[in-house]
Amino acid sequence: MTTSNTESQEVRASSNFLRDIIAEDVRTKKFGDAVIQTRFPPEPNGYLHIGHAKAIVLDFGLADEFGGKTNLRFDDTNPEKEETEYVESIQADVRWLGFEWEKLRYASDYFGQLYEWALALIKAGKAYVDDLTAEEIRQYRGTLTEPGRDSPYRNRAIEENLDLFTRMKAGEFPDGSRVLRAKIDMASPNLNLRDPVMYRILHAAHHRTGDAWCIYPMYDFAHGQSDSIERVTHSMCTLEFADHQPLYRWYIEQLGIFPSVQIEFDRLNLTYTLLSKRKLLQLVEEGHVRGWDDPRMPTLSGIRRRGFTPEAIRAFVASVGATRTNGIVDIEMLEHFQRDDLNRRAARAMAVLRPLKLVIDNYPEGQEETVAVLNNPEDLSEGTRLVPFSRELWIEQDDFRETPPPKYYRLSPGREVRLRNAYFVTAQSVVRDAAGNVVEVHCTYDPKSRGGNSPDGRKVKSTIHWVSKAHALSAEVRLYEKLFSKPDPGDVEEGKTFLDNLNPNSLEVVSEAKLEPSLGSAQPGERFQFERVGYFCVDPDSTPGKLVFNRTLALKDSWAKIEKKAGG
Repeated sequence: MTTSNTESQEVRASSNFLRDIIAEDVRTKKFGDAVIQTRFPPEPNGYLHIGHAKAIVLDFGLADEFGGKTNLRFDDTNPEKEETEYVESIQADVRWLGFEWEKLRYASDYFGQLYEWALALIKAGKAYVDDLTAEEIRQYRGTLTEPGRDSPYRNRAIEENLDLFTRMKAGEFPDGSRVLRAKIDMASPNLNLRDPVMYRILHAAHHRTGDAWCIYPMYDFAHGQSDSIERVTHSMCTLEFADHQPLYRWYIEQLGIFPSVQIEFDRLNLTYTLLSKRKLLQLVEEGHVRGWDDPRMPTLSGIRRRGFTPEAIRAFVASVGATRTNGIVDIEMLEHFQRDDLNRRAARAMAVLRPLKLVIDNYPEGQEETVAVLNNPEDLSEGTRLVPFSRELWIEQDDFRETPPPKYYRLSPGREVRLRNAYFVTAQSVVRDAAGNVVEVHCTYDPKSRGGNSPDGRKVKSTIHWVSKAHALSAEVRLYEKLFSKPDPGDVEEGKTFLDNLNPNSLEVVSEAKLEPSLGSAQPGERFQFERVGYFCVDPDSTPGKLVFNRTLALKDSWAKIEKKAGG
């Protein structure tokens, strides 16, 4: 099984041209009776990010919709940058998004076949060994306005090319001394067809094949042929590969193999986000973040740790759809889908991030009781829980002002508010520390208002949350904001880099938050809505004696307001 029924519905919810192409190919039997076959082909040189999620959802979702199959194939042709760690993380991320591949494959599975096909092209006079350096090849290639020049080695005899290529494979030559190039057209307006490099010499151990090879195929030579071997019908990739499509077709046509078709769609770009693997790696290696799974990172492992759900990501991708033009999506749209999902599924709890002691003077000393609270008002089947209540409570510092500003309706001297699901209370006096700061608020309560309802029908303008001091759990809470301070982090002034756009306030650690006791059994990965505060997820750093929560998102939803305004 590649995906769930829910996912199929999400993919179908947003029409896109990729679906239209596949539907037409199925109708006309372009590939005969062949099953629709797609593949998700990441290079294992880093962790997957939110941009990859779009490709994953399209590759798996569309194949599933048309009764087809999807392979997970690692394009592992660059041994210097690829690691088993990345292979394992990618598999975990694909599964987390809700998909399962038909077959697990590697481009390295096909190194032998690719080598034989390279020999076939040499024998057909379609490829040659070139002794030019990489810089010389660039100089000979020409420009967008000027044609390239033939390499002085372009017309070597077939026998000589076969001999040299065989010796390249045998390890007789040093790195960079020779390459194998396809013989196409040095005057082509498409630079990718100006005798592209097919193989380079690289004496580097491969994460799977070890030292078995010292020549490695280039992406353009390996990718299309790997698709063909797997009988991929629709090879979907992002728009930057559009200029590579003629070369993709040329190799397949010259070799006379299964005619896989490449189709390009737009990349997913988000505001306040960088999706360059090179720059993400720099953030990790230079310590600007705590690793690939830092909750501020746009990696799937990072946003999973932050508390995002695969359902929200799939719904977001389906809503964005696929086009033939690159654009940029407001990150608040992604956050909107996540809030909507968590609002429906997240259990509620009360947590005070910046505690201020509240004492109810007329509440009997030593008395304790419990109040029944809905676990999720969006899903009444989740039932209720009992939360302990006592004379001394923790409330948020922001919920009390000794001198309230205009339109401040929360607790202040002489003002009555509702304690959520408990009682009406009225502030009476305060206790200060040596520095003059308010550290304790004393109040009185109305015993007849139990459950938060007044028997005489009087109204209060504010309801605040609380945690019983005697029963509270202490926890560390990490408050995350956007990693970058500019909508386009790559937009930098002269002499600066994207690092200058890092948000210095992207993480605030609250060390002594107070939580209701029901959270004591929370496990890493569990998600909650802290009432009136936001959505939070238990971090893997948690220990039995000290919980750690990551803020996924605050409660406000700017995108929902934008949509409402746009709709009038």
